Amino acid sequence: MQTKDTTSPSDNRRRQTVGEIVRFGIVGVIATAIQYGVYWLLLPRLAPSLAMTIAYAISFAFNFTASTRYTFRVKACVSHGAGFALSHAVNYLLQIAVLNVAIWLGVDESWAPIPMFAICVPVNFILVRFFLKR
Repeated sequence: MQTKDTTSPSDNRRRQTVGEIVRFGIVGVIATAIQYGVYWLLLPRLAPSLAMTIAYAISFAFNFTASTRYTFRVKACVSHGAGFALSHAVNYLLQIAVLNVAIWLGVDESWAPIPMFAICVPVNFILVRFFLKR
């Protein structure tokens, strides 16, 4: 006996959005670990902003591939790449600003990325989702 699918379109959209948030979280944790690990390795040799810039660039390459293929399941194309790059340019500037404010407020350089990630990750999800899903 075959059952009829009784889920509404809004239930499907909600399930899809929740799946995207979960996948974004998984990719985000990995990208953040890459970024923080590279930052931590470079910090003894470079200024915090330069170390974060290099770490961000390395994390960005992973993040774009994982976000298009896994998180949002869209084809990587020029328009998605441009939108992703624009959203990450905004996110990068926000990260550098929050990082430097945290250091200025007295947070140790090795811990300053923690409040930065807490503020910037949700903003990044909204921006990336907008540019990759339109």
